[in-house]
Amino acid sequence: MRKIGLFLLLAGILVATPFSTLMADEVVVYTSVDDVFARPISEQFERETGIKVRLVTDTEETKSTGLLNRLIAEKKRPRADVFWSGDPIRAAILKSKGISSPYHSTAAKGLPPMYSDPKGHWIGFSARARIILYNKNLVKIGSEPNSIMDLLSPEYKGNICMANPLFGTTSMHAAALFVSFGEEKAKQYFADLKNNGLKLLSSNGEVRRRVSSGDCAYGITDTDDAYTALRDGKPVGVIFPDQKGTGTLIMPNATVLIANAPHPEAAKRFIDFLLSPETEEALASGEAAQMPLRPHLKGPEGFPELSEIQPMQVNYSELAEALESLSKGFLREWAGRF
Repeated sequence: MRKIGLFLLLAGILVATPFSTLMADEVVVYTSVDDVFARPISEQFERETGIKVRLVTDTEETKSTGLLNRLIAEKKRPRADVFWSGDPIRAAILKSKGISSPYHSTAAKGLPPMYSDPKGHWIGFSARARIILYNKNLVKIGSEPNSIMDLLSPEYKGNICMANPLFGTTSMHAAALFVSFGEEKAKQYFADLKNNGLKLLSSNGEVRRRVSSGDCAYGITDTDDAYTALRDGKPVGVIFPDQKGTGTLIMPNATVLIANAPHPEAAKRFIDFLLSPETEEALASGEAAQMPLRPHLKGPEGFPELSEIQPMQVNYSELAEALESLSKGFLREWAGRF
């Protein structure tokens, strides 16, 4: 009878104890960052803290968008503790929908505040940039484009490629152009790109592959894809566009504490780890080839330091608002014409 009573007592404790308390030695991380880059960071966190990371990644084709929709669907019963986004625009959307929780991490010391939410709903670190990748075998020296506007020239007709702007960093770039140019000029730009023979591809990785192979002479993609092509010895060159004009779009990573996260304390420890100088250094020196936001840290080999790049002046929250409208309207209609 004493054994039965003890069993019932323990069962009662288990029923009354929240699941998050029983599993406090783990953290659930949704990330739109490529698994090959995110997993080594997560494994290092596990080794240093003993906290198990359950990493949930997105597909290449629906980068950022798939997990964003999942987080929105799980709002009332969140399963994720942290969203590690490859750009801040998805983080800003989560804030607007009440899915993020403010967290002012002391580990963010040294990170420029311009790349983070002032109320702490997301914190930016380690950035990529939107660049023009070109094939050196197809482009004469001295004829390289210096601006994304140059790609509208007849001399580039049929030789340009870009990923679908409904997904990933291309969607953020599209929103930035609409905010920067204004709606009328931006719509005309996208119409002119299509009329100039733009090839719309499934992902930034596919842009890299097609430019590297010579199927496209020029592609609009990200610095990490450019680094991969250069590392693999492909005949490509990199242009940071509009350095004498609107500037190059800079896209920091963003880390988000999910509201009512199942494991909030483990989540905060993981966020602290992501924001550390050591993580920025690891992302810069490894295959991720990301540019540290802290000015005293060395960036990826062969790329300019972030301080040497003229950035496009953007408000990430404003971009998030624009993207929500564009993805349901103009961009969806425009992409559907290909």
